[in-house]
Amino acid sequence: MENRQISGPKPSIVIEQNKHNFTKSENKIYEYIQENSEQVLYHSLTELSEASEVAEATVLRFFRKLGYKGFQDFKFLLAQEVSAESNQHHDETYIEKIRTNVVHAIEDTYDILDAKSLEGSIEAIGRSQDVVIFGIGSSGIAGLDMQNRLMRIGKHVSVFTDPHFQVMRASSLNEKSVVVAISLTGSTKDIVDTVQIAKEKKATVIALTNYVKSPLTKYADYILLTSAKENPLDSGSLVSKITQLYLIDLICTGLTMKNYQEAEKVKMEITENIASKLY
Repeated sequence: MENRQISGPKPSIVIEQNKHNFTKSENKIYEYIQENSEQVLYHSLTELSEASEVAEATVLRFFRKLGYKGFQDFKFLLAQEVSAESNQHHDETYIEKIRTNVVHAIEDTYDILDAKSLEGSIEAIGRSQDVVIFGIGSSGIAGLDMQNRLMRIGKHVSVFTDPHFQVMRASSLNEKSVVVAISLTGSTKDIVDTVQIAKEKKATVIALTNYVKSPLTKYADYILLTSAKENPLDSGSLVSKITQLYLIDLICTGLTMKNYQEAEKVKMEITENIASKLY
């Protein structure tokens, strides 16, 4: 068999980021694969169809919808992923496991990065003098870090983590405004409601989220995907925040490179002024 390397996102990531768009039948396939990933490697198309209790044609459409040629294409790549993870997690301590999870999250986010969306986001923020960041809970912490980074390169930016203030601020946006909405699930109602108002005011919306299709992405002009698996009991995990910060770093670094002289000038002035606060 050809020793083919995974050239794109891992199958498990592709499934996770599309699950919000699955039909009832497709959810049955998804749930079965989640619970029986290793057994799936030994199934035929018919066996998977019977095990998940959906028609064979539905199973085939499911994998093609995810971008694979068919079940065999998916299964081959899944086998590589399962094998690699089995080797890496063997006898790992919790210290090694956390390191591995963080490294994988960054690498997987890199694999699914849409360069055009990143460039479009950088251009939009670079042009705008009204940049507003919305995030709640853990995503709000990432938003505060983004505010800090953008201020250091001379951008006029504000961040809102309270739902009521978010709605108030969104109501005053216009076509020259840029909104950065940070939400891992893309389904936080307060964020989605706020972004809907922003779109009605014709603001440009950049979404930092974990899912390709979600209530949030419907309103986004640019979608930047993170890759961090998180179950409800792990909400706000370190890994999810790190992937958000990785995308924020890419945006801010891209802005600095495009406006290097101005960014350096502002950064030096800030450094000098902050230095006066130290003994």
